[in-house]
Amino acid sequence: MFTLKDIENSPVGHLNKHLLEEPKKRKYKNQKVEIDGHKFDSKKEARRFIELRALQLAGEITELSLQVTFQLSVCKYIADFTYKLNGELVVEDVKSKVTRKLPTYRIKCKMMEKELNIKIKEV
Repeated sequence: MFTLKDIENSPVGHLNKHLLEEPKKRKYKNQKVEIDGHKFDSKKEARRFIELRALQLAGEITELSLQVTFQLSVCKYIADFTYKLNGELVVEDVKSKVTRKLPTYRIKCKMMEKELNIKIKEV
């Protein structure tokens, strides 16, 4: 009988070590979700996608896009969603109370507003 340690130390175990590891716990306890081939970092983000898609089908918003990258002076900002509401661009990010307070996110929000004149809508 082989033990887990025997398998880990074997050439096969070394090549497939990732299969033996426990899945990583997510830092913010969010759960990844896939809908219609789109991958979302959380259930909250997936629910928002469903809402926005319904709004687009109803004709209330247009040009719904996911994971849109904006180039800033020293970094990139990736928005969860962008769409047009009454012809105006809306950049939207789904954030929890904790992630809204992260310094990197706060700085990127300020840069988006200053450099591109875009205020991020937080949901």
